[in-house]
Amino acid sequence: MTKGRLEAFTDGVVAIIITIMVLELKVPQGSDLAALQSSVPLFLAYALSYVNVGIFWNNHHHMLHAANRVDGWVLWMNMFLLFWLSLIPFVIRWMDEAGITPFTTAAYGLVLAFAAIGYSLLQTAIVAAGGRESKLGAAIGQDIKGKLSLGLYFASVPLSFVSPWIAIAIFVLVALIWFVPDPRIERGVKG
Repeated sequence: MTKGRLEAFTDGVVAIIITIMVLELKVPQGSDLAALQSSVPLFLAYALSYVNVGIFWNNHHHMLHAANRVDGWVLWMNMFLLFWLSLIPFVIRWMDEAGITPFTTAAYGLVLAFAAIGYSLLQTAIVAAGGRESKLGAAIGQDIKGKLSLGLYFASVPLSFVSPWIAIAIFVLVALIWFVPDPRIERGVKG
């Protein structure tokens, strides 16, 4: 399989994930501000999830652009990443129905943590397929940003039981860290 086909497949799955998320948004049961107010928590969860899926997709695109070749291991690690991203609509639906509770927030944190692990495994597989001297291998370096993000996601799980809002603040912080595509890969591709 070429990296173009892998990228096209991933684009399709991500588009479906985003479509499912938006279809889960409920129309308010009235036409006034009070009716709209009840939809705010779910809308904010949707917006954060949309940004998170977009960040994974954006960085995935840049990472594949830097890839030299795709092998079977890369395909399976990509599937692992997509599996965890596909659970995001489920978790935000659970948050909508059960509320922003310690369990739902911890579940959201676990899904994001395992998606981050999937991204890291995919990155490792692409470097292994192309070699440490590849553009991606040279660009990654120590991957402090990736390790920090993963640590924050895992920290959000127990912190959800202290306060779900602490965990949500962590999710926003990690999204802000990654909002701009990974400059290491940008430099590596241009170099």
